[in-house]
Amino acid sequence: MKVTAALVSLAVAILAVVDASPLKISPKHGHAVPLSRNPNYKHNTHAQIAKLNKRYPGLKILSTGKVPLVNVSPDLEYYGTVSVGTPAQNVKLDFDTGSSDIWFPSSTCTTSACKKHVRFNSAASSTFQKDGRKWSISYGDGSSASGTLGSDIVNVGGISVRQTIGLATSESSQFGSSPEDGLFGLGFNTIESVSGVKTFLDNAIAGGLLSSPVVSVFLPSERRNGGVGGNYLFGGIDSTKYTGSLTYVPVTQKGYWQVHISDASVNGVSLGQASEGIIDTGTTLVIVGDAAANAIHKKIAGSVNDPNNGWLVPCSLKTNTGNVGFKMGGKTFNVPLADLAYEDMGDGSGNCFSGIQGGQDGLWILGDVFIKNNYCVFSQTSSPSIGIAPLAY
Repeated sequence: MKVTAALVSLAVAILAVVDASPLKISPKHGHAVPLSRNPNYKHNTHAQIAKLNKRYPGLKILSTGKVPLVNVSPDLEYYGTVSVGTPAQNVKLDFDTGSSDIWFPSSTCTTSACKKHVRFNSAASSTFQKDGRKWSISYGDGSSASGTLGSDIVNVGGISVRQTIGLATSESSQFGSSPEDGLFGLGFNTIESVSGVKTFLDNAIAGGLLSSPVVSVFLPSERRNGGVGGNYLFGGIDSTKYTGSLTYVPVTQKGYWQVHISDASVNGVSLGQASEGIIDTGTTLVIVGDAAANAIHKKIAGSVNDPNNGWLVPCSLKTNTGNVGFKMGGKTFNVPLADLAYEDMGDGSGNCFSGIQGGQDGLWILGDVFIKNNYCVFSQTSSPSIGIAPLAY
């Protein structure tokens, strides 16, 4: 359908919040039909946009969708609620830029881990479509899940697409202790477990549903702001969440959100360490190569590399005002030394598990310890990049 100026004006008029007071028209101009306000009316922009897009297929009204996050203490992981199917069934999912599959337990799953979570009943959804292909996934911590693929309407913060989903009929025991029901992968489709499956971002962008082809991440921190108020913003950027301007760092390889880290520093002093790395919302800590981990902790008095627990730092570091820096796109982004005192060992030693660990030579992982201090915009354009800026609070 050709979109005319009149049609766009119609859209704007419908989306506007107007005062539905009685209409006053002079009798000589015709018969007036009084209007009255509906006392039960609740404004819902997303619903109005969906209605307009359905009624006028040629009209694309772009939108954003915000998903509030729950912080699992102590900044261990973050999850949000996603609606799937018709009528909607809500599942709690861990949004993960380090993987690409969207999955959660099927109602047919009988493993102990599945039974501890919401299980999606595909038979109860009028929009569910069978796929039949087998699906399985495993993660760096040794956890795994498997089942079959299907597709249904997935609604994320008001943005709805038909999406291929993994329905787990088996889950490893590690998922039994997780508060979330499954994962929402935000990586590129090249690392989907089943070849040819498109990601949620792929489908939302192709459908012209997003104001901008981005997902912006604000992770809350217990130390910085009490651990509340975090969100994922699909299709938009919240400039109130960061200071200065965003620095866009080009993605060097699509799959994970991989970038080049040109230097690491402590309190502004270069350590002469560089590597490829990924910014991964699905990993709690920052994990670097062994040489970089040694160089960083050498600058922190009282640090020790315990053979059973990894790098430990004094818990007194929580009051330190220094920083560990990671240079990307010509700019250094900081992790406060206070966040290296991640969690007290609880043995009376006064030591804490460090928020930065080693063992990841060649591909560093900047996980939540980094992201909860820096606003990150994952931009999936034809030349993808990650916009980064220090958090405002």
